[in-house]
Amino acid sequence: MSDLFGFLDSSAEFNEITEKIKSGKCPIHITGMTGSQKSHFIYSICRGLDKNCIVITYDEQEAGRISKDLSFLFSREVSVFKSKEYVYYNIDASNNSSEVSRIRALYKYTLSNPLVTTVDACQKFTIPPSVFKNNIFSYKTGDTIDISKLAEKLVNIGYRRTSAIDGIGQFSIRGSIVDVFSPCLDNPVRIDLFDDEIDSIRVFDPYTQISIENIEECHICPVREVVYSKEKSLEIASSIRKLKNENLLKDAEKFENFSYFASLDKYMPYAYDNLCTLLDYADDNTLIFVDEAKQISERSKVIYKEHAETVTSLLEKGLFPRTKRSYMLDYSELIEKINPLNMISVSSLSHSCPSFSPLSLFGITAKTIHSYTGKAEFLYDDLKYFKKIGYRVLMLFGNETALKIMHRSLTDEGIEASVTDINGSFPDFGQIYLCVGNLCKGFEYPTIKTIVISDGEESRKPKKIPKRKKDSRDIIKSFEDLNQGDYVVHRTHGIGRYVGIAQLNVDNVTRDYLKIQYKGSDILYVPTNQLDFLHKYTDSENERVKVNSLGGVQWNRTVARVKESVTELAQDLIELYAKRSELKGHVFPPDTPWQKEFEEKFIYEETPDQIRSIQEVKKDMENGKCMDRLLCGDVGYGKTEVAIRAAFKCVMEGMQVAYLVPTTILAQQHFNNFSARLGEYAMKVEMLSRFRTKKQQEKTVEGLKSGSVDVVIGTHRLLQKDVKFKNLGLLIIDEEQRFGVGHKEKIKEIKSDVDVLTLSATPIPRTLNMAMVGIRDLSVLSQPPGDRYPVQTFVMEYNEAVIVNAIKREMERKGQVYYLYNRIDGIENAAAKIQDMIPDARVAIAHGKMSESQLEEIMMSLIEGEIDVLVCTTIIETGLDVSNVNTIIIENSDRLGLSQLYQLRGRVGRSNRMAYAYLTYHPGKILDQVAHKRLQAIKEFTEFGSGFKIAMRDLEIRGAGNLLGKQQHGNMNLVGYDMYCMLLEQAVKEKKGEEYRPPAEISVDIKADAYIPDNYVEYEIQRIDLYKKIAGIESDEDYYDMQGEFIDRFGDIPAPVSNLLDISLIKSMCKKAEVSEIVHTDGKVTFTFTDYASPEAVVGVVSEYSREMKFVSGAKSSLIYKCPKDAIENIKIILQKLIKLTQGS
Repeated sequence: MSDLFGFLDSSAEFNEITEKIKSGKCPIHITGMTGSQKSHFIYSICRGLDKNCIVITYDEQEAGRISKDLSFLFSREVSVFKSKEYVYYNIDASNNSSEVSRIRALYKYTLSNPLVTTVDACQKFTIPPSVFKNNIFSYKTGDTIDISKLAEKLVNIGYRRTSAIDGIGQFSIRGSIVDVFSPCLDNPVRIDLFDDEIDSIRVFDPYTQISIENIEECHICPVREVVYSKEKSLEIASSIRKLKNENLLKDAEKFENFSYFASLDKYMPYAYDNLCTLLDYADDNTLIFVDEAKQISERSKVIYKEHAETVTSLLEKGLFPRTKRSYMLDYSELIEKINPLNMISVSSLSHSCPSFSPLSLFGITAKTIHSYTGKAEFLYDDLKYFKKIGYRVLMLFGNETALKIMHRSLTDEGIEASVTDINGSFPDFGQIYLCVGNLCKGFEYPTIKTIVISDGEESRKPKKIPKRKKDSRDIIKSFEDLNQGDYVVHRTHGIGRYVGIAQLNVDNVTRDYLKIQYKGSDILYVPTNQLDFLHKYTDSENERVKVNSLGGVQWNRTVARVKESVTELAQDLIELYAKRSELKGHVFPPDTPWQKEFEEKFIYEETPDQIRSIQEVKKDMENGKCMDRLLCGDVGYGKTEVAIRAAFKCVMEGMQVAYLVPTTILAQQHFNNFSARLGEYAMKVEMLSRFRTKKQQEKTVEGLKSGSVDVVIGTHRLLQKDVKFKNLGLLIIDEEQRFGVGHKEKIKEIKSDVDVLTLSATPIPRTLNMAMVGIRDLSVLSQPPGDRYPVQTFVMEYNEAVIVNAIKREMERKGQVYYLYNRIDGIENAAAKIQDMIPDARVAIAHGKMSESQLEEIMMSLIEGEIDVLVCTTIIETGLDVSNVNTIIIENSDRLGLSQLYQLRGRVGRSNRMAYAYLTYHPGKILDQVAHKRLQAIKEFTEFGSGFKIAMRDLEIRGAGNLLGKQQHGNMNLVGYDMYCMLLEQAVKEKKGEEYRPPAEISVDIKADAYIPDNYVEYEIQRIDLYKKIAGIESDEDYYDMQGEFIDRFGDIPAPVSNLLDISLIKSMCKKAEVSEIVHTDGKVTFTFTDYASPEAVVGVVSEYSREMKFVSGAKSSLIYKCPKDAIENIKIILQKLIKLTQGS
């Protein structure tokens, strides 16, 4: 371990404490330390005694801070064992992210990693150590396993079998291949067997389903805290039936069917003979540190009281099994568990600690060092003083750039300092060392003349997110998750309904076909090698769809009407773009060293989308034309950072920036953000809004005229006549569509000769982006930051007791709640009901019919923590980022679309706390088909995240409609999104004078079985997805990638699949060779050419195959080839020759 932080070895107090622990004289109580000093002390004790530790603190936020500190000090992962939200009510579905996190923490602890937890997490029972350790399975290459027994083991420890893995806790078996996603793994693994021996173990990407790397060994652990065998399941069912409680009989049936369900927690005493907590995992080599015992005592009693009230209420209603055993420890039982262990209590104040009966008391003389951010002069003075009095100083920085800047600054100030790393030794007295690293707070030990200064949370960068080889969003195709009954669009025949896969034998050749039902009873059979003619129908509503008649003229008329409309749109957009392109803008120089330094100080890891968008914006600023770029992305995806970097670049060139926002609250939020980031570079940031007095506004307006104000953030106040700029270089507009017509006209006046960056919180599909290349500069942020906490989600019937508990729990941790009631006419009654249920809650209402000033007042109160529960409509769907709101309750969630629910759920989970989402529907309600289907999708989405890609796609298509306007939105609904994009792309190219060739209609008819057998790929939904991927083969690389994917996921490729891949490759080769049709019959192959075919290429091939081939002229030229036995290989060879001759001509 590092000696850089080993300076406490010279402290007499510290050495006396370690001797006491070594000789077993615990409990010990130590006072005087705060913040990161406690973390350092814990690390030093464990390091000195070579012990592991469990740290118990009073709440999640403090646990998170201690975990981050210890992870840095120990140079390895220190997990947080979070508190679990017991699920006692009947819930349809819940994601088990909290439970998975706890299981993962337990697993890491068994590998001797330190653990941080909260008091309530210690009070609640978990899977007993013996059960957990006995159900961790290890597999190595060369091991022999029985697949059926492995499947049984996995089901017994809580895994669910699925067709393909997209979430933790699932497994899949395809022949001799087993896929498993265990909580103790970062990615799922694929175990490939040869007979019954493990031939290989591969880690794979759950998004692409393709292997990433080979490993020699993998570990699989339980996925739930309540696990049981089939025998135990029947035993629990029998115990429930003996209770003679009708309300619990459905649960008994679930146990009899051996199925896991959301509210298992209430049967934990039935599942285990010995109920255990985290503390039962502690062994003799573990030290238990109790952080702030007094706060722990108070918190513990509150938690137990709440739990007891919940259980009592459920018992009275007959909704809970009666048992003599408890479900969690009370405070006295917790103390009984802790006292026999190697316990050390640490607290900041010298209060008594009677519960723990310490054998020794110690007081550490210590101080907290506060942040020097923005106070450089104070820092330099203090460092000079520390050196003078012989202190040793260690300064920590979040990244290398910040360290180098400080080192340069200290040198300029004449302060000598040395650079070290985590493995170095601590400085001698009178020395200053600089090191990359971070602790939440700095601290001082006066008795040993030692100080640690950390720039703390302001410099913390999360660990880099491993980049996938391909952006998983590029993999998304419109056929993913195509289910029977879904609507599809055929390019020629229009909108129909997909009814399944049919396998037909025609002329002794077996193939699969997609059955599409049209109006009446007409059925169209689409060969799987023609899936490029077909798209899943997607629009922004997707509820009332008109099916076309097969062979009718209605579809052709609709397409013609939409094409005419998009042609007009393309013309307008091209003319607008051309006018902007003619305007000469300022040519900004390449990035300066200051720009690079500023960007290095960004405290988070940029997403790939952010990096690309920043590069696109800078390129626009440097090319001399007026920038007019639209940046799209959800709230919290990093648009502001792109804007800040553009603003910094502009100000560094001596020009001004105006940031126009639709609301006063957003102005305040952005003002705070810009001021914090740009302030240390002596850039003057001001704000113009109603929150500023008249005098302040006049001063800012004067500063804009004189040039003393560099950046101004403002509402439409910025558009008033008195606002003049000395040298405006960049206008940033946030949510332009939210400004009125008059404001938009004034924005146009400002936009005429400055660079413009417009931000939108609505995501836009990449395919639309591509269709509009050259007529609209779009940048898209489609990836969320990597440090988001998962949102614990429940789908359930509306239950007042659950709602009350959820709100009270959030209020107790000083958080806030969104209560979504999406009907304005009943919203006041809903708010009154919540107020009655929780009288001490501060409840407010927000909806779209309120005036702007009313809404602003309410939202500002929410931000400032003056509201506990905001009862609102979907007005919160976009806009503000309020990090303290971490619970959302949605009433009548069945009335909202999956994409809406996805976006609404994203309003919470934006801080370092566990967030909760309750998606409720009213009990006994008869749901229509659409609502039922939607609710089912929500359940699947909640449990494993499946459907995420579809949710995002639906959301993006709504965004596309918003971007293009109402008329085009209607056109998109008429023909479906994919067809619309194709027509728009065609219109744009034609209007720009570029050649546009519609997608080639190529037919390949080769006498060979070509299909995916259902005994090779069992699930229809997977076969459809694979057929679509195969139809997308466009090169040899794609062909070999698909071969690799089949072998990787399903094993050796059978002949019909091999033929299918070859035919798809042949089809792609036909495009390049200008061949429109290939027909193989009676030992002959006919190649029919397009009008674009190269005569030289055709003549060249005919001359080479003069004996076996003849040329036939006519309306369509063709070649007839007498084919040897291996038709497929010979066809590929001829096509290759045609391509070579075509490209050479």
